[in-house]
Amino acid sequence: MTILPPDPDLDALRLELARLRAARGWSYDELAARRGLARRTLIEIEQGRTIGTLKTWHALAHALDTPLDEFFSTLCRGHDLPGPTRD
Repeated sequence: MTILPPDPDLDALRLELARLRAARGWSYDELAARRGLARRTLIEIEQGRTIGTLKTWHALAHALDTPLDEFFSTLCRGHDLPGPTRD
């Protein structure tokens, strides 16, 4: 029997992106310029029209000075993080 992992919370990830951007007071244009990304890409990610590539998320994490593991841990909101079971 195959046990599938829980679905990732993609809404939480994009909301975290929006929160981090807003906390710095950055516009889409400013964040895009910091890592050479297209403004349209950021808008589409935040509005949930695209997931974005790992390369894009990596660039965003650097621009926002946020460790990638902290950024992606939002995908597990609502369920346990993967790893050893703690007793």
